[in-house]
Amino acid sequence: MKLLDIVIWVMRNRLDLTKLGGVMSRKIWGTKYFVFILFVLIFFLPFVSVEGKNNDAGPTGMRLWYKAPAKEWTEALPVGNGRLGGMVFGGVEKEHIQFNEDSLWTGIPRDYSNPQASKYLSEIRQLLLEGKQSEAEGLAMRTFMSIPLRQERYQPFGDIWIEFGGSSEFNDYRRELDLDKAVALVRYKRGDVTYTRTVFVSYPAQAMVIHLSADKPKQLNFILSITSPHTDSQIKTLADSIVLNGQVSDYTSRREKAVRPSILKFESRLKVLENDGNLAKQGNNLHITQASNVTLILAGATSYKNYHDISADPAERNEKILFAIEGSYDALLDKHVKDHQSLFRRVDIDLGWTEQAKMSTDERVLHFREGKDPQLAALVFQYGRYLMIASSRPGSQPANLQGIWNDRLDPPWESKYTTNINFEMNYWPAELCNLSECHEPMFNLIEDCSITGMKAAKMHYDCRGWVVHHNTDIWRGAAPINASNHGIWPTGGAWMCQHLWLRYAFTQDKEFLRSRAYPILKKAVLFFVDYLIVDPRNDKEWLISGPSNSPEIGGLVMGPTMDHQIIRNLFSNTIEASEILKVDPAFRRTLKDLHARIAPNQIGQYGQLQEWLEDRDDPENKHRHVSHLWGLHPGNEITEEETPELFEAARKSLEMRGDEGTGWSMGWKVNFWARLRDGNRAFKLINNLLRLTGSSKTEYTGGGVYPNLFDSHPPFQIDGNFGVTSGVTEMLLQSHCRDSHGDYVLELLPALPSAWPTGHVKGLCARGGFEVDIRWIDGELIEAKILSKAGLRCSVKYQDKSVILETAEAAIYSLDTKMRIK
Repeated sequence: MKLLDIVIWVMRNRLDLTKLGGVMSRKIWGTKYFVFILFVLIFFLPFVSVEGKNNDAGPTGMRLWYKAPAKEWTEALPVGNGRLGGMVFGGVEKEHIQFNEDSLWTGIPRDYSNPQASKYLSEIRQLLLEGKQSEAEGLAMRTFMSIPLRQERYQPFGDIWIEFGGSSEFNDYRRELDLDKAVALVRYKRGDVTYTRTVFVSYPAQAMVIHLSADKPKQLNFILSITSPHTDSQIKTLADSIVLNGQVSDYTSRREKAVRPSILKFESRLKVLENDGNLAKQGNNLHITQASNVTLILAGATSYKNYHDISADPAERNEKILFAIEGSYDALLDKHVKDHQSLFRRVDIDLGWTEQAKMSTDERVLHFREGKDPQLAALVFQYGRYLMIASSRPGSQPANLQGIWNDRLDPPWESKYTTNINFEMNYWPAELCNLSECHEPMFNLIEDCSITGMKAAKMHYDCRGWVVHHNTDIWRGAAPINASNHGIWPTGGAWMCQHLWLRYAFTQDKEFLRSRAYPILKKAVLFFVDYLIVDPRNDKEWLISGPSNSPEIGGLVMGPTMDHQIIRNLFSNTIEASEILKVDPAFRRTLKDLHARIAPNQIGQYGQLQEWLEDRDDPENKHRHVSHLWGLHPGNEITEEETPELFEAARKSLEMRGDEGTGWSMGWKVNFWARLRDGNRAFKLINNLLRLTGSSKTEYTGGGVYPNLFDSHPPFQIDGNFGVTSGVTEMLLQSHCRDSHGDYVLELLPALPSAWPTGHVKGLCARGGFEVDIRWIDGELIEAKILSKAGLRCSVKYQDKSVILETAEAAIYSLDTKMRIK
């Protein structure tokens, strides 16, 4: 905590010392505030955790660090610039850096739609309405699925090897990732020489930079090489560079047993930029000797232009990148750090610091459940923000299931964009955590899918508008894939559309709403205008979705709860957007009528929120998906104030699902419990998620985090990292509700756990165009600062107190614990 925080608290509360950790039990009453302040300065200074303390966790505590080189890929440290990514192993005898480029995929430009599918839609629906699920799924598999049945795979690019040789003995080893600078570092001693390596991927330079140094002259000697897992590739060595080029090979689908064509071309160039030693070619390698400082640059590119054009020249792209690089290593580093920190430093968080933060990162995770390391939760929160900056920048592809980091030709789930939770979860922190620019790649994908999805809507449903099912890939596939019992899920595009609305809600950028969001929302909602049908099984005239499924559980059905929640949200956002823009009044009236007729949420026999229209939830079901709670989070139709019965039913459903699960599932549950305003239960899920898995230090192999803090499904999925970052934010600030005037409610510390009694967060964003700083001591709000970027009115709530703020654009407002404007 800050010393100033204690002083302010003392002055306001006349210091009950038991509130400062139980150091003393008596109360000190005085008539002069300076007496209290002086006492605190003298007596409590040794106990204060000073912000910015220089310890093994780093100057701001935002470092991952380790005592040994990585042996497994999930121990290596990730670096990236949105487009180009690397995994740094930190070896002593041989360094290994595996790298990716975000447009390197299998396959070719193609449409996945099945031109015969819509002929069978009515029959599939009728079978489901008659309760003949297996017959419906069988017919759908034969007639309704995509061609081909599976989408394509994200690919690794290559591997850099730096072989030092010499003695295997070393000491004083340290490997770290500085989140604040986005730099991976390796340092160790061999004999009396200290060797240092730094690796980063620069967004301004669009290249990876590797710097090697020794603290004594002419002690760097190594062989530099590059390899690729792609068989159709070649390596050529120039005077100062190693060039890798080729194309992605044809491959045989392990499920379809069929050869699939791939013609995407790629090239990388590893160039020696600076070298004060000797440089020589040795076959396909470069040999550097008697150097003290060496800087290497890696550029990588493919022939991919967009989802229907792969005619780019990767060699020309790399030449432009390398030609544009000017200056020394120090200049490159300076530009990189400034660029990264312009995003990363928008948010600062302090949840407390203890001596446990001095441990290496993997050891901290092993001991986290002891409850003595609040700073690790702050580190994991900021790690999610770091990974977003590193995997999603304007001009890049969006972050996929593994972000941009993948070392396998056949990655789990093809490392695609899974739109029935995982892809959207990747971008939950974007607006909340002040990284709005990082949202752009997702919007570009949505724009693409709104085009490819029109053909899928027509061919599969004979509907207007556009649709995406539960997955898409770099070719922007929109048709249902894999299997009918989970692949036919037509609300993937509708869920993605929520992110277009969130960008407007958080920024109040009306031009974005007008030119980019609304046209896509309108076409998306048009699909459901045509797609929804009246449920003939009763006389309630409800509109229902189907055929569909509650993601990955229960098979093909009519009317799953999640569908209806997402569709209502899409209708509501489109209606409000049309009102704001003052367009399409007749269409708006149609949407309002249909919105009111969509089948409502139902409460079942156990007091639970039903997952389907039928009351058939199993109280023993611990499935990883909790899809029917979408209306609680990330939706906003289930709240304590507006729908108290559904709010409690959602709680019951969440209790039934339990507190375990895959890594990403536990990440989602943190958000659920935060929305339920149960901070300690949300923290329990963080506690469960921060279990070390896939390490020689533990036998545990389930959902948790790997030694490098990558989320473990298992295997690695990055969405869990982003999910917990979003969850921590929701514990500290929420803005999804509105007051009776329709203004956003900014709720401060809605789910603060007892594990974080004192701390602060700065720079979080709220709907309505607000940026919020919050400080608290001993579980009590001390001060909040609210920056109004759009000049809108809002309500600010803390516990049972609230105030309405009439704000001016760019004005800052300070509130105390009683919601008084200071």
